[in-house]
Amino acid sequence: MKANRPPLVRRPATAQFAAAGRRRPPLVLLLPAIAAALLALLPLGYLGVRAMEHGWGYAWDIVTERRTLELLVRSLQLTAIVVFACLVLGVSLAWLTVRTRLPGRRLWAVLATLPLAVPSYVAAFTWISAAPSLAGLPGAAITLTFACSPYVFLPVAAALRGIDPAQEEAARSLGSGAFRVFWRITLPQLRPAAAGGAILVALYVLSDFGSVSITRYDTFTRAVHSSYQASFDRTPAAVLGCVLVTMTVLLVMAENRTRGRAGHARTGRGSARPPVPLSLGWWRVPALVWCTTVSAAAVGFPLATLGYWLTIGNSGWDPQRLWSATLATLTVAAAGAAVTTLLALPVGVLAARHRGRAARFLEQSVYAGHAVPGITVGLALVFFSVRYAYPLYQELPLLIAAYVVLFLPVAVASARAAVLQSPPVLEDVARSLGRSPLNVLREITVPLAAPGIGAGAALTFVVIMKELPATLLLRPTGTDTLATRLWTETGAGAFAGAAPYAAAIVLLAAIPSYLLGRRT
Repeated sequence: MKANRPPLVRRPATAQFAAAGRRRPPLVLLLPAIAAALLALLPLGYLGVRAMEHGWGYAWDIVTERRTLELLVRSLQLTAIVVFACLVLGVSLAWLTVRTRLPGRRLWAVLATLPLAVPSYVAAFTWISAAPSLAGLPGAAITLTFACSPYVFLPVAAALRGIDPAQEEAARSLGSGAFRVFWRITLPQLRPAAAGGAILVALYVLSDFGSVSITRYDTFTRAVHSSYQASFDRTPAAVLGCVLVTMTVLLVMAENRTRGRAGHARTGRGSARPPVPLSLGWWRVPALVWCTTVSAAAVGFPLATLGYWLTIGNSGWDPQRLWSATLATLTVAAAGAAVTTLLALPVGVLAARHRGRAARFLEQSVYAGHAVPGITVGLALVFFSVRYAYPLYQELPLLIAAYVVLFLPVAVASARAAVLQSPPVLEDVARSLGRSPLNVLREITVPLAAPGIGAGAALTFVVIMKELPATLLLRPTGTDTLATRLWTETGAGAFAGAAPYAAAIVLLAAIPSYLLGRRT
């Protein structure tokens, strides 16, 4: 008799390449990834060393000063107001444009995302130039709310499109009204998306420098910049920077802890049915008024104000200075996006193809820059260059390094997602045929992931072009970008002179933002 043999079981594709995930990362990826991680961790390490230069007692005295506590309260107050307002705007607009028969809902969805093309300091310029009485907390809260509302609208709208409407339909069939169904059924399923958007808003508000400076509302970022400029002793600025970083890290940890493991998923077979849009009935008019008001305040008012100042100040334009600032902006943004993407590629490949501790540590390290505001990164790199690399002070490489630290997570996330979408079997076949890791990366991995990597580079280009605080501290001598020229003109109260630079920023940011939106 034949011996009983166990049935032949085909290993799934994920198991076939489990060994590939445990393979030691090649040096061609590991070395540049380590360099990127060290660069991302440099501001954190140097800020800690610089803040402790005069001892723990001196640093603790700065932390416990009444002024520091006031800044803490003011920063948290502004953050709480903006987060709450963005949740109201983002969730309401997402529900109206995705789940109802709102007339022109696709147009309203586009208008809800357009504030991404208007930097917060440009919005602050338009509001303060039109209504100087808004200076302070009201102006900062208004400008940051409208600038940050897309960070809640986009993930919540995506979540609404993916939620199976069966539970909502069952609740309505049992007699529950639209409001009760939304509050008891829909909103709990939107909690992860809304919480993710809220943490992005909170981090943006804590790190914002341009709008709070233009609206003259003191927060930690403005205090760090003022301390840096007002004293030869840089330790107070470093200590305040450490407090700001600690606040952002604690905020992220608190959000991760409150989110827990809660989730909502379907357990049945098949795909979720698209929801049937709800009829608004007599609520249609209030909904249209609400969408019109939000769009007019977030997009229409800034554009109209820019048009007014462009008309008033058309005789005082300096085309040569505007062209020079535009060219400098495009140059530093292109260089920063290129270097950031190159350093992000090995980190993204390691994160996608290797699951060891080293790959995980390197990926988490490059995200450290996401928790460090631009003013703090600029301050740390100023300290480092003056103390250890003075020839780089106020030179283009140091500014590019700041952009890498700040926006490396943007490029890494895009590269990792793009590499994950390409089949690893092609890379394994190439290696089995004797190709070196560098050749596999150049001939297989990068060409397959090129569209996603390119999208990440374009997004990095946009965010670098709008960056203000680090550029103010680190830009080469005699070089002005559109953002720094706008900041200079508004600081002098020359609103008509600032309008061309603001309009140029909005135009340049709108073009790639629109293209990225169409691609998405």
